[in-house]
Amino acid sequence: MMASKNEAQHLVECDLCQQPVSFFCRRCRVNLCDPCVPIHLRLKSKNGHDIVDYTSKDDDDTSHCDSHPQNDCSAYCKTCDAPICILCVSIKHKSHEMSELSDKIEELLKIITRENDRLQSSKHDLGRVLDHTTKLLSSIPSMYKQRKDEITARGEEWHKQIEEAVKKLHQELDDMQKEHKDILQKQKKEFEEVIGKVGEMNGKTIKLQKSKNVTEMQTFIPVIEKQETLSEFSQYSFPTFYEFKIDVNYLQTYFGHIDKMRERKTSLIKKKFKEIDFLVKTILEVPTVTAVIDTMFPVNEKFKNRLYDMTVTDDNKVWMGGYSRELKLFDLQGHLLHTVRVTVKGGYLCMHNKQVVYTVQPNKAVRMISDTETVVTMFTTGDWKPYGVTSAASGDLLVCLSKDDQSKVVRYSSTGTVLQEIQYDSQCQPLYKKTNYITENVNGDIIVTDWEKKAVIAVDRLGIFRYSYPDVTYATVTTDSIGHVIVTDYLGDKIHMLDRDGRFLRYIIPEGGINRPRSVCILGDGEMMVGESLTGIAKRIKYLEE
Repeated sequence: MMASKNEAQHLVECDLCQQPVSFFCRRCRVNLCDPCVPIHLRLKSKNGHDIVDYTSKDDDDTSHCDSHPQNDCSAYCKTCDAPICILCVSIKHKSHEMSELSDKIEELLKIITRENDRLQSSKHDLGRVLDHTTKLLSSIPSMYKQRKDEITARGEEWHKQIEEAVKKLHQELDDMQKEHKDILQKQKKEFEEVIGKVGEMNGKTIKLQKSKNVTEMQTFIPVIEKQETLSEFSQYSFPTFYEFKIDVNYLQTYFGHIDKMRERKTSLIKKKFKEIDFLVKTILEVPTVTAVIDTMFPVNEKFKNRLYDMTVTDDNKVWMGGYSRELKLFDLQGHLLHTVRVTVKGGYLCMHNKQVVYTVQPNKAVRMISDTETVVTMFTTGDWKPYGVTSAASGDLLVCLSKDDQSKVVRYSSTGTVLQEIQYDSQCQPLYKKTNYITENVNGDIIVTDWEKKAVIAVDRLGIFRYSYPDVTYATVTTDSIGHVIVTDYLGDKIHMLDRDGRFLRYIIPEGGINRPRSVCILGDGEMMVGESLTGIAKRIKYLEE
């Protein structure tokens, strides 16, 4: 065991008589026992004496000269990279490059403050992830019980024929639950340790900001610079139970299996993006319509709608889909440039690697139109029907999926590998009822419209709930280059503009109004394209001043 400060004091001897030390003279830098203090005080010293209790000897925040311990440092030698006193200036360091000690202190404190700011800026994200992980940890029993109940229900359907299969899968879940719990507990402990160390660095920084002890500052800089914060962490999904068709000859094969938890590295470093000075381009009081495109899609006799979705290409052309088995490409002046035949009506589109991608509900597939106009199935989505789709900044695809009364968002690689599933909040309650359209914001938020909840719902890049914006019907959503969230309100005949935290900013209603808006995309240069679902008209709207 390490000795306490008071215990350590008794291990030090007086410099005059070798008895246990009790006091310390800061001016002369000598240790003293009780009897030797009066003797020492009688000694002449041009700088006087400064007797303090030995346990307080390190509380002095002044730098003392190494060569002349009786003197305080008043300058800094750049050549030797050391604080010095006035005697050193005129003797040993006479020809060296000097600076004010206060300038060096300011320089050191800037480094310490910068590094401390780096650590503290990560503390908020670490805290949110720790809170999320803690809540997930508490939800493990209920989530695993829910999966067991699914398996049990399936087992009851097959009665006694599948009892052995149920027992086996239960054991898998029990083992997995223990592993999952152990992993999250370890992860929770790591977050707590990192946050604790970051707090320690902050406390030391605050102390040094009130100090003039250059030596201590110099000693602390390597420590704070080496203090790492987490740049990424692993997310582990809950297991999913997949059902197979019943076949009494192959019980285990067709009964189902457990999709084990997957690990996915998630960056804790937020993507940096260029902030545009919004004061330079203000929102027009009355946005203007600069072009009108008649898409000529036929009318749906049941719902009377024509235009469903649109997506903009890199060279500012717009693909549009409606109540037709054709996708149409227009320029911004309204000229029809190209038409491609597809097997379904174009409800959900996006651009991915410069190719138009769309979802096919009947086939449960995500497809792409190649350069040769060949329709290519990128991947299928199992038992789930795909709806809204968007290309993420990471190069992945984010897809809205629905099955029965469940909805979720899944991140796929281009080859169809599941990278992330977002379905539940931290309390393991469903985030969504019926996801439809989806987009990714510049800060990494994943934003969907939920037509059953009549709301816009956003989660961060980790899948943690951020905000919900209510009371929008049959909405679609997109974002502009500075993170504004643009939401069409079908029954409200208007467009909502939100900030990146989901707070309402204003309505965008162009001159002449907008009739049943549904599809929307951002063109750049302060313009958007909005589609009127019933008329099939797309309006190019200027909403920012030059």
